[in-house]
Amino acid sequence: MKNRIAKIIIGLSLLSSFAYSQTQSSEENQTVEVTNFSLKSTEGETVELSDYNGKFVVIHIATTWCPYCNAEAPYLEQIYKEYNDKNVEVLIIDVKEPGELVKEKIKDRFELSFPVLLDTEGLVAASFAPKDVLPELARDEIMLASNLLIDPQGKIQFMSLLDTKNFDVKLVHLKKRLNELL
Repeated sequence: MKNRIAKIIIGLSLLSSFAYSQTQSSEENQTVEVTNFSLKSTEGETVELSDYNGKFVVIHIATTWCPYCNAEAPYLEQIYKEYNDKNVEVLIIDVKEPGELVKEKIKDRFELSFPVLLDTEGLVAASFAPKDVLPELARDEIMLASNLLIDPQGKIQFMSLLDTKNFDVKLVHLKKRLNELL
């Protein structure tokens, strides 16, 4: 298990040279439409992306053991509080971990006001992974510590993969793009 985690962290660190950001408007760059998904929250509720049709949705892909994910969690809460009245929702999607652990180590630890969802098989996280980035890693692993901004029409307007050299813990680039769109 420790070997697997070390491999993932090394792979994610390599992403710094492959960092991907889709930050241009739909007029400048064709955006990707997101497929609806349905996941259970740490509270046991079923949440679908379509529940947020007509809203901006910030999605963070996480695990409890990811230091980058943990560092960003308070800033995601800050975004939720600052932008929720502006038609913006926030979701964390945890990948392949038990609900009780995720509730304790993410939802409760950071006192998050927004849903934390459980991607028990990693299929939703994998669905967001760019095909050409680090093909040796599983697609769900590529997305750890990634942030997405989905517009009210269900298109990705911003995506950032983990960039360990230029780690944006305060989510400055995500907030900049969000402000451009609002």
